[in-house]
Amino acid sequence: MEDANLGAVALLREAFPAEVRHSPLGWEALWAWERRHGVVLPEPYRTFVAEIANGTDDGPPDEGGLLPVGEKPASWAAWEADCWMSPEPFDGTAARVPSQPFSLEEEWQWEYDYYDHSRHSFLLHQTYQHGSVLLGSDRSGEYWTLVVTGPQRGRVWWLRDGCAAPYAGSLSALPGGDFLHWVRDWHVGQGWWRAE
Repeated sequence: MEDANLGAVALLREAFPAEVRHSPLGWEALWAWERRHGVVLPEPYRTFVAEIANGTDDGPPDEGGLLPVGEKPASWAAWEADCWMSPEPFDGTAARVPSQPFSLEEEWQWEYDYYDHSRHSFLLHQTYQHGSVLLGSDRSGEYWTLVVTGPQRGRVWWLRDGCAAPYAGSLSALPGGDFLHWVRDWHVGQGWWRAE
């Protein structure tokens, strides 16, 4: 294991004490999940899920900590039914497709499109369903996601009603929006989680 990855693993173990961790997935199960979904998860999230924890009871998302890889938060089904952007009726079985490209490269605020679904429904559907794994939820309609395909691979994004934005630590365009920086900022109370 490279020194950089050792440092990342140490920080992740410190940020999530044993009592809040769910059992890690293990490498064999992780490789099977990756084959089934046609992606290789970005580091250090990949090692985190395989060796440290496949979900936590505490973490940056407010609604119950980090999700196990590939899972959806409890609020997802209700949000998805309310916001379904497809000509087909919603039947509760819409699949997330991590192997399809994540559709955005910069912040997008569709709330200013006055909900003209003909202009943005396809892109909105792809943003929420393709190219990422869900990390957790702050509340219904607000989700943290880790991009696993395309130019934004490895970046954490915040999806909420009216806006999708990459995590930038200080809510500006600064670099460092990957899983490790996102967790570190939460753990030390800086960036997004800075006390005002």
